[in-house]
Amino acid sequence: MVCIAESVGYLLNHPTIVWTLLLQHLQMTGGALAIAIVAAVPLALLVTHVRWLSIPVMGTLGVLYTVPSLALIIFLVPIFGLNAQSVIVAIVLYTQVILVRNLAVGLDSINPAILEAARGMGMNGWQQWWRIQTPLVLPIFVAGIRLASIIAIAIATIGAKFNAGGLGALLFEGIQTNRYDKIWAGAIAVALLALAINAALLGLEDWLSPAQRAERSGG
Repeated sequence: MVCIAESVGYLLNHPTIVWTLLLQHLQMTGGALAIAIVAAVPLALLVTHVRWLSIPVMGTLGVLYTVPSLALIIFLVPIFGLNAQSVIVAIVLYTQVILVRNLAVGLDSINPAILEAARGMGMNGWQQWWRIQTPLVLPIFVAGIRLASIIAIAIATIGAKFNAGGLGALLFEGIQTNRYDKIWAGAIAVALLALAINAALLGLEDWLSPAQRAERSGG
């Protein structure tokens, strides 16, 4: 209890340091997730439309996911340097299997009769994607983004060891200087960030659900 009280005291007594590290953490994870989503969408569409590619693509992404995040970052350091870039690339690679799988599952779950009806109404491929497929698949994809966000926050924490900044800096500085208040402060800050992001995306996921959409439209 003393350590927790001291760590909370550290967070409250050093708002500038904590805020700076929080912004670095958010910038790192947010940028990585944005890149990951942009990469995952065409990959999911590819494995959905070209079925024989599903096994090699998902198998490759699954193998990457089994590599420990620390080892993956170390492998990337000679290529991207000892900085946030290596951590961002690691996050992008790590989250692909989750994002691609969730989006592909969402697309496969759409009833073909719905798309057939849309074509019968004269919708082209783009209109079907934007007006039919996107609203139906979005809740499932957001669920994938939620899980990927938690993983990204965790990897970004480790990234502080590689000069990437972020809240993990408190943890590693605390370990180096034997400051348990900083170690606990870093752990608490990372946990609170993960809980906040998870709650926000869970709310968005619920808001996008078919039941909620029907309720908002009065149906």
